[in-house]
Amino acid sequence: MNETVNLKTTLASDKPLTLAIMAMGGQGGGVLADWIVGLAEEQGWMAQSTSVQGVAQRTGATIYYIEMLPARDGVSPIFSLMPTPGDVDVVLASELMEAGRSVLRGLVTPERTTLIASTHRSFAVGEKEKPGDGIGDPTVVVGATDFAAKRTIAFDMDTLALKNGSVISSSMFGALAAADVLPFPKEAFEATIRGGGKGVEASLRAFNASYDRAKAKPRDEVSASPHKRFDTMPETAGHPQLDRLVHRMRAEFPEAAWPLLFAGVKKLTEFQDPAYAGEYLDRVAKLHALDKANDGEGKDYAFTVQAAKYVAISMAYDDIIRVADLKTRGTRFDRVRKEVGVKPDQLLYMTEYMHPRMEEVCGTLPKGLGLWIESNPKLFAFFDRLINKGRRVQTGTLFWFMSLYVISALRRMRRSTLRHFREIEHREAWLGTAASLVSRNYDLAVEVLNNRRLVKGYSDTHTRGLSKFDRVMSALPSLEHRDDGAAWMRRLRQAALLDEQGIALDGALKTVSTL
Repeated sequence: MNETVNLKTTLASDKPLTLAIMAMGGQGGGVLADWIVGLAEEQGWMAQSTSVQGVAQRTGATIYYIEMLPARDGVSPIFSLMPTPGDVDVVLASELMEAGRSVLRGLVTPERTTLIASTHRSFAVGEKEKPGDGIGDPTVVVGATDFAAKRTIAFDMDTLALKNGSVISSSMFGALAAADVLPFPKEAFEATIRGGGKGVEASLRAFNASYDRAKAKPRDEVSASPHKRFDTMPETAGHPQLDRLVHRMRAEFPEAAWPLLFAGVKKLTEFQDPAYAGEYLDRVAKLHALDKANDGEGKDYAFTVQAAKYVAISMAYDDIIRVADLKTRGTRFDRVRKEVGVKPDQLLYMTEYMHPRMEEVCGTLPKGLGLWIESNPKLFAFFDRLINKGRRVQTGTLFWFMSLYVISALRRMRRSTLRHFREIEHREAWLGTAASLVSRNYDLAVEVLNNRRLVKGYSDTHTRGLSKFDRVMSALPSLEHRDDGAAWMRRLRQAALLDEQGIALDGALKTVSTL
């Protein structure tokens, strides 16, 4: 409560109380700013809010700036339109990297600023576009705020809001009330929410949950990388065919591989059907038998565990059928509506950018027909001129939705397509190479399995990934007889993931060639 008293003393002067909200589109930053201004005015203060829109490489980012002073008879204050570095009392950040942005802008200072931030992440384009793990280190931001802010309240306010059926603005308002930096009682905050008239009950639930959380535990620990969780193995999957697969996993595979095997079965059942998931277990079982024969137990069955992961990934490849399926799912429309805050009486249209190539079309055709078209260059070029064009597609319209829906229905014939044939061919060559190394260089065999991480996506992305995979694997003859071959293979893969052009990989391959 000392901070509240100090603020009240400060506010006896002509210096206003200042707040900056760092928010992204769809997070209710404007609502939060309106609540704060409304709260101040209801308490007899004068307040002003301004907003400056920008870009955060995730969605539109906006800085909302608020200044407030107790009202005085006959005196009209002059408020500033923009926050001044070193002169902000409270910064509210709707996402962890937005908190970092406020520190970089100088809005957070150790002598003055209380920082209230949500620790969840909304990844920037720069993070998503990296071939490997491009996620920024959140501990750097947390470390910076520890030095930059006078006081920090930080926890996952977005998840808390969703659990209570509201949006993050409600939980941030609750954290602001709990911080005791505004000289207003909690009841006044709640009255402001009630005065909004829309979604009051859900907003109040999120507000109170955040208030209690901030009082009980104002800080969350943030790890260097997102926690990757795999489903544990249930006793039953609730479906006869899937139950048989679960029982088989328990009977035939080591416990260390169960979570990944179960995740793989779920993924491949959704991708195709339970029979396809059974084929996956058949393939991993052959690799596990080889692992057991070469004392894999002494290495915690690392070869089997990585096979469980990457064989599933290779079998759930991204083709046009898969893309069409994902874009027409009802859950996707619901998720987007929730993310952008669509109201019940509003219509939502999503515009997708698609650039199909003739290679993808041939891959979706039956194997024989696809090969025949590819073997006729003039015919292939003719169709490519018609198809290989960028298109903006509104998936919410009847024509485009039905077009994509029909393509997604082709999953029943997926096993007969040219793309499926080529995926099997590539997969068996890759797994055959890894299997041949198990008895000679176990650790290198595991790294060869891990190289499948380089192959992802579809169209140009898939082509680039295959090219990097082939280039990394080309170093195998130089490494397979070396004791440190596994370490060098891992370095090559990490280099391939550093940049899209493969510049780092070029340098790493030159180094390997001199070994």
